[in-house]
Amino acid sequence: MHLYVVPTPVGNLEDITLRALRILQQVDLILAEDTRTSGFLLKHYQIQKPLRAYHQHNEHAIVKQIVEELKKGTTMALLSDAGTPGISDPGFLLIREAIAADIPVECLPGPTAFVPALVCSGLPMQRFCFEGFLPVKKGRTHLLQELSRETRTLVLYESPHRLLRTLQDLMHHLGENRKCCVSREISKKFEEHLRGTLREVFTQIQQKEIRGEYVLIIEGSPH
Repeated sequence: MHLYVVPTPVGNLEDITLRALRILQQVDLILAEDTRTSGFLLKHYQIQKPLRAYHQHNEHAIVKQIVEELKKGTTMALLSDAGTPGISDPGFLLIREAIAADIPVECLPGPTAFVPALVCSGLPMQRFCFEGFLPVKKGRTHLLQELSRETRTLVLYESPHRLLRTLQDLMHHLGENRKCCVSREISKKFEEHLRGTLREVFTQIQQKEIRGEYVLIIEGSPH
């Protein structure tokens, strides 16, 4: 009876820890956000364990069943597609319910995309505000207005098809001259960090092919 939250590489498969590999070899069942993605990782490391899909579209329906299996003694590992489960990925609901049921929950240290992006940004990292993905519609404008007054360095995630819109919204609410760094392909062959003002980075990105997941690091308000 144990739930392990296991971070997986955000890019280079070598970024997984030895401890994570050991846990994945020992558990009875692996819960995966995408069984194909996790299956590729497990095959690479020659780990053969039962896989079950656990993602945002089914977590509410199956979380009680999973908790019951854990209570009966099953040991499980929870994986997201990349990075640490629960950080802008499914995981919180299961972790909360497992804790409420007195099931031991252990999160292994490991990869998460925003840490290398923050470190490579050149912006202050002693204090920062992680917001993950901005709301697509409801509450978006209100949140951006609040963030415009945030003095800590801001950390956002964004998908490729919404990146330009988000940069435009940030320029509108935070100002075009706010310093930023936009990172993509973290830990992969074509890792890239674009630095400058929001306007300068927006102009650079307009001239590029927009692919992959992005991390946006934005200077906090000076006021």
